[in-house]
Amino acid sequence: MKIQFWAVGKIHDSELKSAIEEFTTRINKYFSAEWKLFPPFSNYASASEAIIRNKEAESILSAAKKDELLIALDVKGKQFTSEQLAQFLAARSNEGRKNLVFIIGGAYGLGEHVIDRADYKWSLSSLTFPHQLVRLILAEQIYRACTIIRNEKYHHS
Repeated sequence: MKIQFWAVGKIHDSELKSAIEEFTTRINKYFSAEWKLFPPFSNYASASEAIIRNKEAESILSAAKKDELLIALDVKGKQFTSEQLAQFLAARSNEGRKNLVFIIGGAYGLGEHVIDRADYKWSLSSLTFPHQLVRLILAEQIYRACTIIRNEKYHHS
């Protein structure tokens, strides 16, 4: 199974980038994992939040393949414990899923078309985080789930 992380935005903080890369490398010991960044809509000054979300959604959906399982990160989504996330990943792997795509929206979140197309909606928290920190939290939690699946020490170390 391949895990893809899609995010709208740019990379600004080199330390966070390094940490995200470290966890992505760790995930690759269990599943193939990679990041794809989508540029944010560039005409912010003259566009409403809805237009920005819709433009970014068009970009995301144009990259999505029909057989990919899309997991939208959305504050209204279901929250998981780390163990539940591990069960979710293990179940998708056992189903023979080829591609799991976790999607992080831009500054105004994900457009409704992405939310509607998503197979699952997941909320990391009801708190608001900076987007680069969300990327790090997501990568760390997926790595943690992988170690739980394999009953490795990281989860409680």
